Amino acid sequence: MTLLPRHLAEAFSDQLARLVAIPSVGAEGRGQAETAEAVGEQLRGLGLDVELHPTAGAPVVFAERRVPGAPTVLFYNHYDVQPADPLELWDSDPFTLTERDGNLYGRGASDDKGQLVSRTIALRWLEERHGELPFGVVFAVEGEEEIGSPNMTAYVREQRERLAADVGFWEFGGVDAGDRPTLVCGLKGILSVDLTLRTAAHDLHSAYGPVIQNAAYRMGAAVASLRDENGRVLIDGFYDRVRPVSDAERRHIEAAPFEDDQVKAHVGVERFLGGATGSEYQRRLQLEPTLNVNGIHAGYGGPGMKTVLPASAMAKLDFRLVPDQDPHEVFTLLRAHLDRHGFGDVRAELGEEPEWPARVDPGDPFLRHAAAALEEVYGSPTVIVVSSGGSGPLHPFVETLGVPMAMLGISYPGGRVHSPNEHVRWRDVHRGTYATVRTLERWAGIGVV
Repeated sequence: MTLLPRHLAEAFSDQLARLVAIPSVGAEGRGQAETAEAVGEQLRGLGLDVELHPTAGAPVVFAERRVPGAPTVLFYNHYDVQPADPLELWDSDPFTLTERDGNLYGRGASDDKGQLVSRTIALRWLEERHGELPFGVVFAVEGEEEIGSPNMTAYVREQRERLAADVGFWEFGGVDAGDRPTLVCGLKGILSVDLTLRTAAHDLHSAYGPVIQNAAYRMGAAVASLRDENGRVLIDGFYDRVRPVSDAERRHIEAAPFEDDQVKAHVGVERFLGGATGSEYQRRLQLEPTLNVNGIHAGYGGPGMKTVLPASAMAKLDFRLVPDQDPHEVFTLLRAHLDRHGFGDVRAELGEEPEWPARVDPGDPFLRHAAAALEEVYGSPTVIVVSSGGSGPLHPFVETLGVPMAMLGISYPGGRVHSPNEHVRWRDVHRGTYATVRTLERWAGIGVV
């Protein structure tokens, strides 16, 4: 395995420690301005021209260095992080980068501050290997990804000329449960919906149960009407716009390694929905749109007994969407479903700004360079993931800018992203950073191929 030179490994640790120390928690809206300044300082260290672009929320760190007549690579990352709670479950301070047992622990060590620093270190490594780079570089680093990137689509549209690039790297990537390198080619869209219901002016004694509707029961019935036990969404028209699976996508799904046992052990389940296994598990995970219930809240849930009839209830849903589903149309279909099934009293409101689904063709030349680089670095065939099960603001970069975005990086499934004790392994830092280097060398025609 090719290792980062010692001085670059030290620079990685130092730069990551500086960013982790700033609690830029997106949900709490704190630390964004300070972190944006710190990110800008690190990008200036690469010789890039840096600007902080205001949005309706957190600023976007924009940085560029163009090379006249040469192609340009775009890097998308984010500097906001998830809350560190519950703090008592951390083995070390979440905002102090801590090394132990070959791992680096801290909130954002993987998602996404570690990934960002890996990109900047890769560019430094390239300059040390080749001198001045023969291609342009653009960074767009936002501060609201963890709350759904509500301003990113508008930002990309407004800045499309300055963000113009030929190829790009997305903000995450890594290895699968079998330690095989993965190249992710797409993200699902997301639609968040809040359902609310009121059946009386206030909570009542449960003796009224024979004559007053229970809001918790009614909300449960409304939610139960939306999907079946195997996860199939029952909203009329929900699947109408789902893009048919191409032959190439089907081949990649069928070629994906079976990791059923590892995943079941990791998440603590005995079977998957519908008994899915092998390639059917991968097909569902990568290509199926979903309806998920984030939570249902009503009535009393404390210790002991409280004989109450809840007068109000709420439920939070998220839909993960695939090309070519329109999140606004899906919301309209949801409203029609509730009305048609007698739940007109259930109010539905959009949560965060929806994100559209997007995919990049795995056969794109830049993605082929990335797949070859990963196989070279890791010494095993690259696992092509047609689409992640997760979401992000990929759509404006792919559809508005027309940039093929490669998703590779330094994470692994056990890194506890969004959880206490988030971390990256040094071995993945070395391999993932070198994979970025080799991808760019192959694409730019520099170095040995």
